[in-house]
Amino acid sequence: MTTHLKPADAAQALEAVRWAISEETPLELVGHGTKRTLGRPFQATHTLDVSDLSGLKFYEPAELVLSAQAATPLAELEALLDENRQQFAFEPPDFGPLLGGEAGKQTIGGVVSCNLAGPRRVKAGAARDHFLGCKAVSGRGEAFKAGGRVVKNVTGYDLPKLLAGSYGTLALLTEVTLKVLPAPENTRTVLIRGLDDATAIRVMALALQSPYEVAAAAHIPAALAGGVGVEELGSGVAATAIRLEGFGPSIEYRAGKFRDLFRGFGSVEFLELEPSLAFWAAVRDVKPFVANPERLVWRLSVPPADGARVAADIASRLPAEAYFDWGGGLIWLAVDPTVERAGQDVIREAVGLGGGHATLIRAPDTVRASADVFHPQAATLAALSARVKESQDPKRIFNPGRMYAGV
Repeated sequence: MTTHLKPADAAQALEAVRWAISEETPLELVGHGTKRTLGRPFQATHTLDVSDLSGLKFYEPAELVLSAQAATPLAELEALLDENRQQFAFEPPDFGPLLGGEAGKQTIGGVVSCNLAGPRRVKAGAARDHFLGCKAVSGRGEAFKAGGRVVKNVTGYDLPKLLAGSYGTLALLTEVTLKVLPAPENTRTVLIRGLDDATAIRVMALALQSPYEVAAAAHIPAALAGGVGVEELGSGVAATAIRLEGFGPSIEYRAGKFRDLFRGFGSVEFLELEPSLAFWAAVRDVKPFVANPERLVWRLSVPPADGARVAADIASRLPAEAYFDWGGGLIWLAVDPTVERAGQDVIREAVGLGGGHATLIRAPDTVRASADVFHPQAATLAALSARVKESQDPKRIFNPGRMYAGV
């Protein structure tokens, strides 16, 4: 029988973990459950529901730092930041609708634990790069603090960097401290229509290598353009988009430079503030694949120059559709649900040629149980992961097997 444990505060969470260690019984760590289907399915005797560990601890706008309990809804924190014209610059995506849930329900601890980032990652980095410090409970039943309020205070072994992206397999986060940054005054999107994937990636590379400060670069093929849900974008025509952020005169200057730079690729158009915000939110949250929940969704990380080749290779062998973010370095791929083992052999062969990796983001439990959700690790890396797990969670209490068997 599964037991639902719901601590009211960090002290009770510590007690629950110590009890699980004494019983040598695993725990499934859950905040609001929006990312429960990310990772491998696993059997845990007990659920540790930390949704009551919610609330702002401190926010110092002048110091660009914020700390909150791990189960604080991200939407609450973003609303507070918006009042002060600040933001989480890594632009955390909301996978709620993609994974069959509601939008706006995810927690800040879940975002950090999964190391999620949106289109601005090419400029600002991932969640890990903004994660300054934390309070947590280890798999040894110890409450600990790591990191600090500013980057220069982090000395020795940087545990927050280790915990970001560990999917709750190494420790229970109870409080997180993150760097915040000023929000841009304005946003505008440079748009070129009708490019094929390879040409679009060339255009995005030109933009990202230019001196004109690009905040994001994405390409939506014609078949998926209508799924973005932005009226100004239209449907049935491919769209290559370059995001510009900052002060009005700076954006105007850079937009003019890009009009000249892209003149040989076709007519250049612009999306103004509101449609720009809607477009990049759709790219961030994988909106083109939300409407068909039966399709399996992969996230592929590849060298940007390989993006078009990888997508074409996969599409030639599997019924699949893709769009590109991070200048071609991130491929969102939707695959027909009838494909055996989610098409992982074809997909991993294609990404492996360039040293990339692939993660299965959306699939039924049966598929995630038979396929490798995360990219298989080399023997040396797998051994290192096992040693880290042993050092942090020797009794295999936290989310056992969620990322890899035995970890």
